[in-house]
Amino acid sequence: MHTQQKDGSMSQITATVAAPAHSKYLHVAAEHKVLPLLIIVALFLGLWNLEQPAGLTLDTWHMLIIFVITLISIIANILPMGALALIGLSLCMITKTLTCREALNGFSSNIAWLILSAFLLARGFIKSGLGKRVGYYFIYLFGKSVLGISYALVFAECILAPFIPSNTARGAGIIFPIIKSLLAQEQLNTNRMGAYLVNLCFQANVITSGMFLTAMAANPLLASVAKTVYGIELTWLFWAKAAIVPGLLTLLLLPVCFYVVYRPGVKHTPEAPALAKEQLQAMGAITTHEWIMIGTFALLMFLWTVGYQWDIDPVAAALLGLTILFLTRVLTWDDVLKEQQAWNTFIWLATLLMMSESLTRMGLMSWFGEHVEYMVDDMNWIVALSVIGVLYYYTHYLFASMTAHVSSLFAAFALIATAAGAPPLLTILLLCGYSSLCGSLTHYGTGTAPIYYDTGYLNIQGWWKMGFVFSLFHMTVWGFSGAVWWKVLGLW
Repeated sequence: MHTQQKDGSMSQITATVAAPAHSKYLHVAAEHKVLPLLIIVALFLGLWNLEQPAGLTLDTWHMLIIFVITLISIIANILPMGALALIGLSLCMITKTLTCREALNGFSSNIAWLILSAFLLARGFIKSGLGKRVGYYFIYLFGKSVLGISYALVFAECILAPFIPSNTARGAGIIFPIIKSLLAQEQLNTNRMGAYLVNLCFQANVITSGMFLTAMAANPLLASVAKTVYGIELTWLFWAKAAIVPGLLTLLLLPVCFYVVYRPGVKHTPEAPALAKEQLQAMGAITTHEWIMIGTFALLMFLWTVGYQWDIDPVAAALLGLTILFLTRVLTWDDVLKEQQAWNTFIWLATLLMMSESLTRMGLMSWFGEHVEYMVDDMNWIVALSVIGVLYYYTHYLFASMTAHVSSLFAAFALIATAAGAPPLLTILLLCGYSSLCGSLTHYGTGTAPIYYDTGYLNIQGWWKMGFVFSLFHMTVWGFSGAVWWKVLGLW
């Protein structure tokens, strides 16, 4: 991948030298997305000079404009998300829409710090080799058949999900290399088998992303909206308890459904356990660092699930885990400084949390709820929630980021559903699940998508077809089993 980028850059330089001056400027403009930037700036200035809608203060209107323009810029991808978040942050202060203290409040968010800590903990999981060992161990135990391999990969994803908050790092950094090793074996090296395993693991990746608060970077945004708009606190334990049944049921059915749809042609795979055994032998005995990781994560699971009884905040527990890794040299401070994705996520997440919470505090969500209530007055709430869930799921065709999707539409769709009479907690839990599952629709819908798609086992038509087919599967299985399970738990 890096080689291609270098070759592409060299060809661009050659073309620029040979081209006339005006072509060079046009190329620079396209490279830096000047036209989309100018359109967004014009839109910002136009909205800024409009009179605020009745019922909103001027500061609320300006805050909404900054928030919307930030999201549009993220969707247009005119700059990296962290840079756009900082620009939005500066606009809040320069325009005096928020004070400096209010604008920087997001960086004290416990949710943002929990995700930052989880990213850093995940680095230890990958660096120590424990994640890779877990994956190959599952293949060794259950890989004698194609279905056995399928369940091994799916449940390796599930076990890793609570500890790795980047679905891209989990899918691309750990599971994908294992798939490549398996497909290098002569018996498995077919297009049908490749398409089967690649698409299966991609779909499993988005399922596990919805099962834990710390399984995807956008999940804390969902928890923040639930708390600020409805006063519902989605703790790590509560989220896991609510998602465990729909999540596990979807994962259990997924390999069988894929096997029927793809018919990979191979049933027995005696080479797979042998390959896994070779890899495990090459890795040697479990290292001291891996044992430390196992102990650290056992401690974290314990504190994240029952620590509330002693008023131990999940962030404090995560930082304790990091402390153990630092003291034992599993992680170094250089590792922390090199973890660019963690710091990038921390910056944009803290900023978007601040903007969302500021809009709620300023009364925007209440104002919006009052204005949409009349639209669903005559609609049965079950029908309304079902329609809104489907619309929310399929609007992800317009997004290349689950975070941008959540930030843009989650609160609005939830308010419309609850205005129709849908129980708030049921609405929140359903849309939380769909917020991850919808990432499987396209080859660009989440960070793992282009990595799996670029293997070439499926063309774009096949990828989108499978995305749509399994969207029906996800919504039916997760939605129905989730609603029943949440009723059993007395949540609605």
